[in-house]
Amino acid sequence: MAGHGADHGSPASQHQGIDGHRATYEGFLKGSIALSLICGYILVALVAFSFMASYNVLVGFAGLIIGVLAVLIDARAGNRWYLSGGVLVVFGLLTAIAVH
Repeated sequence: MAGHGADHGSPASQHQGIDGHRATYEGFLKGSIALSLICGYILVALVAFSFMASYNVLVGFAGLIIGVLAVLIDARAGNRWYLSGGVLVVFGLLTAIAVH
């Protein structure tokens, strides 16, 4: 019975476990930010579809496509979301100006 104690693993295996948890957490954060930005693009596109007088479908779908591409580029580049955030601000401002 003496040999059946709890085995918590070596410090090296615990370090690898922490690295795995950290990678999972960082992936979750990256996915959450990307999903939030895409939701922002969808909201601005819905405003464009509903309230723009002309070219509403073209502007809405173009903004969605360009926005999703910007989010994908930023997700592959790292944890900086400058491109997709900037494109979202420009898309929102252009839609707001066109709605007047």
